[in-house]
Amino acid sequence: MKKNILVVEDDLNLGFLLVDFLQDENFQVKLCKDGLAGLEAAQKGGYDLCIFDVMMPKMDGFSLARNLRHKGCTTPFIFLTAKSMKEDRLKGYDIGAEDYVSKPFEVEELLCKINVVLRRNQQDTTAAINYPEQFELGAYTFKYATQELEYKGTTHRLTQKENEVLRLLCINKNKILKREEAVFDIYGKKDYFLGRSFDVFISKIRKLLKHDPNIKIENVFKVGFILNVVEEDRSVNMF
Repeated sequence: MKKNILVVEDDLNLGFLLVDFLQDENFQVKLCKDGLAGLEAAQKGGYDLCIFDVMMPKMDGFSLARNLRHKGCTTPFIFLTAKSMKEDRLKGYDIGAEDYVSKPFEVEELLCKINVVLRRNQQDTTAAINYPEQFELGAYTFKYATQELEYKGTTHRLTQKENEVLRLLCINKNKILKREEAVFDIYGKKDYFLGRSFDVFISKIRKLLKHDPNIKIENVFKVGFILNVVEEDRSVNMF
């Protein structure tokens, strides 16, 4: 079955080039020429991957991705950008980008990254079968399959990256989760920006778990993190 890709790019010459190239590579492709049109298309669903230009009229790529994540869209996306500043790359990864392609680029480079993202997400789906879909963390219930974190009747919807990071922490509960290995598990590669992005998600999860004093995410200097969960002793002292 052909994979379905949404391309949101205001440079129509580049957009049509990408459509022709990706169709020749056996993808189904839809092109939108601005961020608002891309938002409308992406919300309808049915895409395996989105490719967003960063600088666009009506709504830039960062805002487009952020809007989709807030609305619960979990489709992976790649940014096309002329921006190469460290802050911009960190911002994109913080939102949840799978990868960046800096303009100008070779279409073969983009194809390689598309295939890596699609393959990794397929592997994540398969691997998830081998782990529990629900974890009890003190007063919290984490439902991996539905990306939900519940606390005393209140449910918070996690982003895809928050969901994956929290699952890794839960699988390794009360044990060291090595940072480099975790970054590779989440992103499929290692680099400075992805490591910084991973740290941002750890900070976000800390805030989500702050209501239970029996839960703490501990930094292990230059190694990684430990999700420490103190289980309450429910035994009755008879003496």
